[in-house]
Amino acid sequence: MFGIIRPCSHHLSDRLRASWMAHLCGLCLALRDDHGQLARTATNYDGLIISVLVEAQRPADDRSGRRTAGPCPLRGMRTAEVARGEGARLAASVSLALASVKVRDHVADGDGLFARRPVALGARAVARRWDRQSAGSGSAVGFDTGVLLTAAARQVELERGAAPGSAVLLVTEPTESATSAAFAHTAVLAGRPQNAEALAEAGRLFGRLAHLLDAVEDQEEDAATGAWNPLTATGTDRAEAERLCRDAVRGIRLALREVEFTDRALTHVLLAHETGRAVDRVFRGPALHAPYPGPHQDQPPNPYQQQPHPPQYGQQYGQQYGQPQNPYQQPPFGAGGPGGPQWPGGPGGGHGPGGGGNRPPRRSALAGCAMWALMACTCQLLCCDHKNPWTREPTEGWCDRHGLDCDCDGCDCCQGCDGCDGCDSCDCDCDCCDCCDCCDCS
Repeated sequence: MFGIIRPCSHHLSDRLRASWMAHLCGLCLALRDDHGQLARTATNYDGLIISVLVEAQRPADDRSGRRTAGPCPLRGMRTAEVARGEGARLAASVSLALASVKVRDHVADGDGLFARRPVALGARAVARRWDRQSAGSGSAVGFDTGVLLTAAARQVELERGAAPGSAVLLVTEPTESATSAAFAHTAVLAGRPQNAEALAEAGRLFGRLAHLLDAVEDQEEDAATGAWNPLTATGTDRAEAERLCRDAVRGIRLALREVEFTDRALTHVLLAHETGRAVDRVFRGPALHAPYPGPHQDQPPNPYQQQPHPPQYGQQYGQQYGQPQNPYQQPPFGAGGPGGPQWPGGPGGGHGPGGGGNRPPRRSALAGCAMWALMACTCQLLCCDHKNPWTREPTEGWCDRHGLDCDCDGCDCCQGCDGCDGCDSCDCDCDCCDCCDCCDCS
C-alpha cells in the first residue's frame, strides 16, 4: 500500500474510521474480483478517495454501495461492511492504471530488483496486462483510463526536457490532469454533474500535492542512486516545494466548499485535514523527533546528562599515576571482563546459560513459524505491538513502523465527533479540536 493520506485513529471518530476501512477493503476486493489476486497489490490509500467521493455525493438513504464481506486475515478474520458498486470499481480502475505507470517508472529507473532483466521483463508484462484490465473496468463505469496513460506518456517527455530553472509545475502537470479527470468523474457516477468543475480543481491540486510530496520523500534516495527527481532536475529547493504544497492544500479546501455533498465528513477529514498533516509529516517530521540538543543558554541543563571531568583533574591524576585515566571508569564488560559476572553468556551473566537474565528462551524455527502464522491471521503483526515470534522481544506493529499511525496523543473531542460535518463556518485553517468546536460537536 502507498499514498500520502494515512489517517490514524486519533484523527477519525469510530464512524469515520469504520467508513474509511470500508472503502479500503472495498477497493481491495474490487481489484480482486475484477482483475485477480495479483491486482490487490495495487491497493493504495489515495485511490480509495475516489470511492469516498462517489458515496459522499449520493443520497443518504442509498445503501446499495455497501455489502458484508467475509472474514479476512487483515481484519483479524472478522466480517465487515465494505464499499461496492461503481465507486469502488472506478477506484480500482484508477489505482490499477496508476500502479502500471509506477511499475514502468521503476523499470525505467532500474530500481532495486527491477534492474535485473528477468524481473524487468516480467514487470513490463504485468504493466501491459494491468493497462488492458483497467481500461476494461473503467469503460464499464464510463471512465476512459486512456487519459491516465496519455498523461503518463506526456510525463516522460516533460521529464526529458526538464532542466535547472524550469518550473517544477510543468513536470507535475500530467499527474494533475490524471487526478483531475478521476475526481470529476465521481460527480458523474453520483448523479451530481454540477460538482464536476469543483472536483476537477480539487483533483488537480491533489495530484500536484501527491507528486511533490513523493519527490521530496525520495530526493535523498534518488540522489544516492542517480535516479531522476523533479526537484533536483529543476533546481527547486525544499522551501519552494513546501510553499507549493501548502498552497495546494489551501486550494483543495476552497474547492471542496463548492461541492454539494450529502455527507461531507469523511471527505473533509481526508482531503482538508489529512493533506495538511501529510505536508507536516514530510517537511516537519525530522524536526519533531530531533534528539535532545543538550545544555543551551535558552534551555535548562539536563541533570541526568553525564558531564566530563575537568581537564585539570585528568592531568593531576596522570601526573600522580603516570597515565590520564578516569578513576570512575568501569571495565567495559563488568568485573572480570568478557565471561565475567556481568558479561552476557558468562556465569551469572545477563542471558547466558545459568545466568540471571530476564530474556525468554528463543523459539525453534518451526515453533516460530507457527506462531508467526497465528499472529498474521489475527492481524497482530500489522496493527498491534507484539512479541517477535522467534525471539519473543517486544516489537512494534507493521503499521507503526511504516508511519501508518501517528505519535499524537489525540483528544476526547476528536474521538467523539465526526469532523466538520456540515460546518460551513470552518475555514480549515484550524486543527481537529478547533474544527470540532466550530461544528458544535465537542
